[in-house]
Amino acid sequence: MEIDWPALRAAAIEAMRQAYAPYSDFPVGVAGLVDDGRVVVGCNVENASYGVGLCAECGLVSSLHATGGGRLIAVSCVDANGLPLMPCGRCRQLLYEHGGAECLVEALPRPLTMAQLLPNAFGPDDIDKVTGPSAVPAVPPQLAKWRGRGTVFVHPDLSGGEQVWTGYWERSAGTPDAIDAEKGILEEGPIFSTAAAAVTWGLTRTPRIVVVDVDGALSWAGEGEPPEGIGTRWEQS
Repeated sequence: MEIDWPALRAAAIEAMRQAYAPYSDFPVGVAGLVDDGRVVVGCNVENASYGVGLCAECGLVSSLHATGGGRLIAVSCVDANGLPLMPCGRCRQLLYEHGGAECLVEALPRPLTMAQLLPNAFGPDDIDKVTGPSAVPAVPPQLAKWRGRGTVFVHPDLSGGEQVWTGYWERSAGTPDAIDAEKGILEEGPIFSTAAAAVTWGLTRTPRIVVVDVDGALSWAGEGEPPEGIGTRWEQS
């Protein structure tokens, strides 16, 4: 989509003139081009309780969704002189959420992407890693008190004639005099296509991970040095 930067900046300047900034005397306006071609705007709105003042980008994002949603393609933010102004850190996060890494922000001498303005950003993809379909299964609430304790054993299995990996989390702490030395399975792991995925599942539960290979040999994939009796450290293949 072609971006008319002068027109977008003009819309931001018009929004800046509507700003409510009696405390800082620093009016800000912003305009955003949406992926369906419409333009949405916002201005900063201050408050006598300074901390609850709203940046212009807050109004922009509210307007975006109040008028139909969509994704931001380009954004122009201006100061009282009508010159390009960089969004603050919080507002960069807002723009990243609603425009993504490739959304352009007007700057001098040239526009910059959100990826440039907010490198290594936290975004919706990071949420999906934890709660999405491919996320590592979370520790069941009834087992939360056991997090960080016990041992996970990762081992090969067969599913449909193919080798897969799974594991189980047991109470044993690996030392005979430990309070929780009693045996007992806390949780059976799901099926994983690789040992690495099963190890990741285990590490969300306890730092003690033992990998059993197809020949029955033991290796240590946990934190710290391997315990006595497990002399080798597991290496991801």
